Amino acid sequence: MRMLKKGDNGSDVQTLQRALNITSDGFFGPMTEKAVIRFQLTNNFPITGIVDSPIWTLLFNREITVVEEIDEDTDISEEYFTTTFDQIIHKNYLPKGQYVEGPIQNQYIFLHHTAGHADPYRCIDHWGRDSRGRVATEFVLGGIDHRNGNNENDGIMVQAFPEKCQGWHLGRTGSGRMNKSSVGLEICNMGYLTDDYKTYVNSRCKLSEVTTLEKPFRGHTKWQSYTEEQIKAIEKWIRYVGERDDINIRAGLQKYIHKYGAHKGFDFQEDAYYGKVKGLLTHTNVRRDKSDCYPHPDFVDMIMSL
Repeated sequence: MRMLKKGDNGSDVQTLQRALNITSDGFFGPMTEKAVIRFQLTNNFPITGIVDSPIWTLLFNREITVVEEIDEDTDISEEYFTTTFDQIIHKNYLPKGQYVEGPIQNQYIFLHHTAGHADPYRCIDHWGRDSRGRVATEFVLGGIDHRNGNNENDGIMVQAFPEKCQGWHLGRTGSGRMNKSSVGLEICNMGYLTDDYKTYVNSRCKLSEVTTLEKPFRGHTKWQSYTEEQIKAIEKWIRYVGERDDINIRAGLQKYIHKYGAHKGFDFQEDAYYGKVKGLLTHTNVRRDKSDCYPHPDFVDMIMSL
């Protein structure tokens, strides 16, 4: 069976719809997508709304949990939402007390990477046990596990707490004042690597997952690559949050790159540090001691296309 997604049509879409207990009109529209997402949620699959080979296999496995009958009025909004940019975002909220409740008016968007595992749910679970308290970003983006190549979370966007709330993601001094008016995204990525492709915890990345910069950034030329799925997801997310919070996504990072080039554009900027530039920024724009994010060429191209 071919991969199916919203907008497709044909007899295989009818087969899918019958398996999902919905009207089999042969068109993969919003109701079919909703049914697919419910099936993925029920069977502990990443929420994508896309029917690929593993989903087809599960659908015809008699031991799986079949979704209940679904119609246009079925509400699964507590589990996920779809943005105006057609991006599915899963909700996996931290317990109350592990984030600062709002309402908060965001003026800045900050990009980070985790320097850790590729699973966004594990990342949020770790924050929930963090003794420092309220350390989090509102969103986390899954990636590829460099240890085994597992890509089931690649490009999966997860929200860690409700909008207009806040977590600590910029530290407590200097730029930390922007915690109270910023929305953050953690990209699951190991960050910089040694010359033999080892991470800071001594695990090794495959050569196919390594980006080598033409010149060092924050002292390093080799980095775990941001994936194609991540970059596509980040672009949709930036556009969504910019629209949601009325933030100029072309201010900040894009202007720095245009003025100084990619390396210096991603580096520390004094006006950003003092909160004078309201827009899209990276952690490295406001912290000299951090390395997230780095100027991956495709990432730079995406920023400049906004």
